[in-house]
Amino acid sequence: YALGYIEQHEQAAWVIYIMTHAEATTKAAKRTNKFRSDPEIPTGSATTGDFRRSGYDRGHLAPAADMVFSGQTMADSFFMSNMSPQKQAFNRGIWKKLESLVRYFAINERKIVVVTGPILPKEKTVTIGANQVTVPTHYYKVIFDLTPPRKMIGFILPNEGSDEPLATFAATVDAVEKATGLNFFSKVPQEEQERLERTISVKAWKGL
Repeated sequence: YALGYIEQHEQAAWVIYIMTHAEATTKAAKRTNKFRSDPEIPTGSATTGDFRRSGYDRGHLAPAADMVFSGQTMADSFFMSNMSPQKQAFNRGIWKKLESLVRYFAINERKIVVVTGPILPKEKTVTIGANQVTVPTHYYKVIFDLTPPRKMIGFILPNEGSDEPLATFAATVDAVEKATGLNFFSKVPQEEQERLERTISVKAWKGL
Protein backbone atom coordinates (compact mmCIF):
# COMPACT_ATOMS: atom_id res chain seq x y z
CA TYR A 1 0.00 0.00 0.00
CA ALA A 2 0.98 3.64 -0.36
CA LEU A 3 -0.04 6.55 1.82
CA GLY A 4 -0.02 10.33 2.06
CA TYR A 5 1.01 11.48 5.55
CA ILE A 6 -0.07 14.76 7.14
CA GLU A 7 2.37 15.87 9.82
CA GLN A 8 -0.09 18.37 11.29
CA HIS A 9 -2.47 15.55 12.22
CA GLU A 10 0.16 12.77 12.67
CA GLN A 11 -1.65 10.30 10.42
CA ALA A 12 -2.31 9.52 6.80
CA ALA A 13 -4.88 11.50 4.84
CA TRP A 14 -5.22 8.45 2.60
CA VAL A 15 -3.91 4.95 2.05
CA ILE A 16 -4.35 3.15 -1.27
CA TYR A 17 -3.82 -0.38 -2.47
CA ILE A 18 -5.05 -2.84 -5.07
CA MET A 19 -6.64 -6.04 -3.81
CA THR A 20 -7.22 -9.03 -6.07
CA HIS A 21 -9.25 -12.20 -5.69
CA ALA A 22 -6.00 -14.15 -5.19
CA GLU A 23 -4.76 -11.84 -2.44
CA ALA A 24 -8.12 -11.84 -0.67
CA THR A 25 -8.19 -15.64 -0.59
CA THR A 26 -4.51 -16.33 0.22
CA LYS A 27 -3.59 -16.71 3.88
CA ALA A 28 0.20 -16.84 4.01
CA ALA A 29 0.90 -14.70 7.10
CA LYS A 30 -0.43 -14.41 10.64
CA ARG A 31 -1.29 -11.13 12.34
CA THR A 32 1.85 -9.74 13.99
CA ASN A 33 0.54 -6.98 16.31
CA LYS A 34 4.02 -5.41 16.14
CA PHE A 35 2.95 -1.77 16.20
CA ARG A 36 5.92 0.56 15.64
CA SER A 37 6.83 4.04 14.44
CA ASP A 38 7.39 4.44 10.71
CA PRO A 39 11.06 5.24 9.95
CA GLU A 40 10.15 6.49 6.47
CA ILE A 41 8.18 9.48 7.76
CA PRO A 42 10.85 12.24 7.68
CA THR A 43 9.20 14.29 10.42
CA GLY A 44 8.53 11.23 12.57
CA SER A 45 5.25 9.36 12.79
CA ALA A 46 2.94 8.98 15.76
CA THR A 47 4.10 6.46 18.38
CA THR A 48 2.44 3.65 20.28
CA GLY A 49 2.75 5.85 23.38
CA ASP A 50 0.39 8.42 21.86
CA PHE A 51 -2.43 5.88 22.05
CA ARG A 52 -1.59 4.43 25.47
CA ARG A 53 -4.44 5.01 27.96
CA SER A 54 -6.11 7.35 25.44
CA GLY A 55 -9.32 5.36 25.24
CA TYR A 56 -8.90 5.05 21.45
CA ASP A 57 -7.89 2.03 19.38
CA ARG A 58 -4.93 2.08 17.03
CA GLY A 59 -7.25 1.78 14.06
CA HIS A 60 -5.78 0.40 10.84
CA LEU A 61 -6.47 2.34 7.67
CA ALA A 62 -5.11 -0.43 5.45
CA PRO A 63 -6.44 -3.45 7.42
CA ALA A 64 -4.06 -6.15 8.57
CA ALA A 65 -6.62 -8.71 7.42
CA ASP A 66 -6.18 -7.42 3.84
CA MET A 67 -2.44 -8.13 4.03
CA VAL A 68 -2.41 -11.83 4.96
CA PHE A 69 -1.14 -12.82 1.50
CA SER A 70 2.40 -11.70 2.42
CA GLY A 71 4.50 -11.59 5.57
CA GLN A 72 6.08 -8.31 4.51
CA THR A 73 2.82 -6.53 3.80
CA MET A 74 1.40 -7.84 7.07
CA ALA A 75 4.38 -6.43 8.98
CA ASP A 76 4.19 -3.11 7.11
CA SER A 77 0.51 -2.70 8.00
CA PHE A 78 1.50 -2.19 11.66
CA PHE A 79 3.50 0.98 11.06
CA MET A 80 1.98 3.81 13.09
CA SER A 81 1.65 5.84 9.88
CA ASN A 82 -1.18 3.43 9.03
CA MET A 83 -3.00 4.05 12.34
CA SER A 84 -5.70 6.54 13.29
CA PRO A 85 -7.50 7.05 16.64
CA GLN A 86 -10.77 5.14 16.44
CA LYS A 87 -13.39 4.66 19.13
CA GLN A 88 -13.46 1.04 20.24
CA ALA A 89 -17.14 0.53 19.37
CA PHE A 90 -16.43 1.85 15.87
CA ASN A 91 -13.18 -0.03 15.19
CA ARG A 92 -14.45 -3.35 16.49
CA GLY A 93 -17.98 -2.98 15.13
CA ILE A 94 -19.22 -1.21 12.02
CA TRP A 95 -15.70 -0.47 10.67
CA LYS A 96 -14.71 -4.13 10.98
CA LYS A 97 -17.88 -5.09 9.11
CA LEU A 98 -17.01 -2.68 6.31
CA GLU A 99 -13.48 -4.06 6.07
CA SER A 100 -14.90 -7.58 5.73
CA LEU A 101 -17.32 -6.39 3.06
CA VAL A 102 -14.48 -4.85 1.05
CA ARG A 103 -12.64 -8.19 1.08
CA TYR A 104 -15.82 -9.79 -0.21
CA PHE A 105 -15.90 -7.19 -2.98
CA ALA A 106 -12.34 -8.17 -3.94
CA ILE A 107 -13.29 -11.84 -4.10
CA ASN A 108 -16.47 -11.21 -6.07
CA GLU A 109 -15.23 -8.45 -8.39
CA ARG A 110 -11.75 -10.00 -8.86
CA LYS A 111 -9.71 -6.77 -8.72
CA ILE A 112 -10.45 -3.54 -6.84
CA VAL A 113 -8.66 -0.37 -5.75
CA VAL A 114 -9.27 0.61 -2.13
CA VAL A 115 -8.67 4.08 -0.70
CA THR A 116 -9.22 4.71 3.01
CA GLY A 117 -8.63 7.57 5.38
CA PRO A 118 -9.90 9.90 8.08
CA ILE A 119 -11.96 13.02 7.53
CA LEU A 120 -9.83 15.61 9.29
CA PRO A 121 -10.71 19.10 10.50
CA LYS A 122 -8.76 22.06 9.13
CA GLU A 123 -7.62 22.87 12.65
CA LYS A 124 -6.74 20.46 15.43
CA THR A 125 -9.64 19.81 17.79
CA VAL A 126 -9.56 16.64 19.90
CA THR A 127 -6.06 15.13 20.09
CA ILE A 128 -4.27 12.33 21.92
CA GLY A 129 -0.70 11.78 23.08
CA ALA A 130 2.43 13.90 23.21
CA ASN A 131 2.42 14.16 19.42
CA GLN A 132 -1.13 15.53 19.46
CA VAL A 133 -2.63 12.99 17.07
CA THR A 134 -5.92 14.39 15.78
CA VAL A 135 -9.04 12.33 16.47
CA PRO A 136 -11.16 12.29 13.28
CA THR A 137 -14.92 12.72 13.43
CA HIS A 138 -15.49 10.45 10.41
CA TYR A 139 -13.74 7.93 8.17
CA TYR A 140 -14.15 7.11 4.50
CA LYS A 141 -13.54 4.27 2.09
CA VAL A 142 -13.65 4.45 -1.68
CA ILE A 143 -13.71 1.31 -3.82
CA PHE A 144 -13.04 1.21 -7.55
CA ASP A 145 -13.94 -2.06 -9.29
CA LEU A 146 -11.44 -2.50 -12.13
CA THR A 147 -13.22 -5.47 -13.71
CA PRO A 148 -15.61 -4.40 -16.51
CA PRO A 149 -18.18 -3.03 -16.21
CA ARG A 150 -16.18 -0.72 -13.96
CA LYS A 151 -17.90 0.98 -11.05
CA MET A 152 -17.15 2.99 -7.90
CA ILE A 153 -18.68 3.38 -4.46
CA GLY A 154 -17.78 5.39 -1.37
CA PHE A 155 -18.61 5.19 2.32
CA ILE A 156 -18.57 7.89 5.01
CA LEU A 157 -18.95 6.70 8.60
CA PRO A 158 -18.92 8.66 11.88
CA ASN A 159 -16.23 7.62 14.36
CA GLU A 160 -18.67 5.88 16.69
CA GLY A 161 -20.44 2.56 17.11
CA SER A 162 -23.49 1.86 14.96
CA ASP A 163 -25.98 -0.93 14.30
CA GLU A 164 -27.13 0.62 11.03
CA PRO A 165 -26.77 -1.38 7.78
CA LEU A 166 -23.61 -0.53 5.84
CA ALA A 167 -25.71 0.62 2.91
CA THR A 168 -26.81 3.53 5.12
CA PHE A 169 -23.29 4.97 4.83
CA ALA A 170 -22.87 4.53 1.08
CA ALA A 171 -21.97 7.70 -0.80
CA THR A 172 -20.80 8.79 -4.22
CA VAL A 173 -17.09 9.30 -4.70
CA ASP A 174 -17.91 12.94 -5.45
CA ALA A 175 -19.38 13.21 -1.93
CA VAL A 176 -16.22 11.74 -0.40
CA GLU A 177 -14.07 14.16 -2.39
CA LYS A 178 -16.16 17.07 -1.15
CA ALA A 179 -15.85 15.89 2.47
CA THR A 180 -12.08 15.34 2.29
CA GLY A 181 -10.83 17.87 -0.25
CA LEU A 182 -9.07 15.03 -2.08
CA ASN A 183 -9.25 14.13 -5.77
CA PHE A 184 -9.38 10.38 -6.37
CA PHE A 185 -8.53 8.51 -9.56
CA SER A 186 -7.43 11.61 -11.46
CA LYS A 187 -5.70 9.51 -14.14
CA VAL A 188 -8.95 7.84 -15.18
CA PRO A 189 -10.17 9.44 -18.44
CA GLN A 190 -12.16 12.55 -17.51
CA GLU A 191 -15.50 11.53 -18.96
CA GLU A 192 -15.41 8.09 -17.37
CA GLN A 193 -14.16 9.51 -14.06
CA GLU A 194 -17.01 12.01 -13.85
CA ARG A 195 -19.61 9.37 -14.69
CA LEU A 196 -18.31 6.84 -12.15
CA GLU A 197 -17.78 9.35 -9.35
CA ARG A 198 -21.13 11.12 -9.46
CA THR A 199 -23.42 8.08 -9.20
CA ILE A 200 -23.64 4.80 -7.30
CA SER A 201 -25.80 1.71 -7.55
CA VAL A 202 -25.90 -0.13 -4.23
CA LYS A 203 -27.55 -3.11 -5.93
CA ALA A 204 -24.57 -3.46 -8.26
CA TRP A 205 -22.33 -4.36 -5.30
CA LYS A 206 -23.11 -7.93 -4.29
CA GLY A 207 -23.05 -8.36 -0.52
CA LEU A 208 -24.07 -4.80 0.36
